[in-house]
Amino acid sequence: MSSAKKKPIREVAISTFKAKCLSLLGEVNKARVPLRVTKRGKPIADVFPPSPDPEQHDWMGSMSDVIEITGDIVSPVIDIQEIEALRN
Repeated sequence: MSSAKKKPIREVAISTFKAKCLSLLGEVNKARVPLRVTKRGKPIADVFPPSPDPEQHDWMGSMSDVIEITGDIVSPVIDIQEIEALRN
C-alpha cells in the first residue's frame, strides 16, 4: 500500500495576513490548500478553501418533507384564562 504524504499546512504571520489578506485568500481558493495564521508562532486561525459542493452549504429548506406537523403549533399550550399575569 502506498501512503500519500500530506503537505504541511502553510503558515503565515498575522501581520503578513493582514497586509496580504485578499491575495492569500485567493491563493487558498485557487490552490485548494489550507492556510494557518499565526501570532508569535502560535496558531490562531486556519483558513480552508470552500467546499466544492455548493448544496452542502444550502441549509434553507434542507429539512423539507422530513417532518410532519400535527395539531396546532400557534395557539398557547394552556388555556389563556389560566395565565395569572393576564388576570385583572
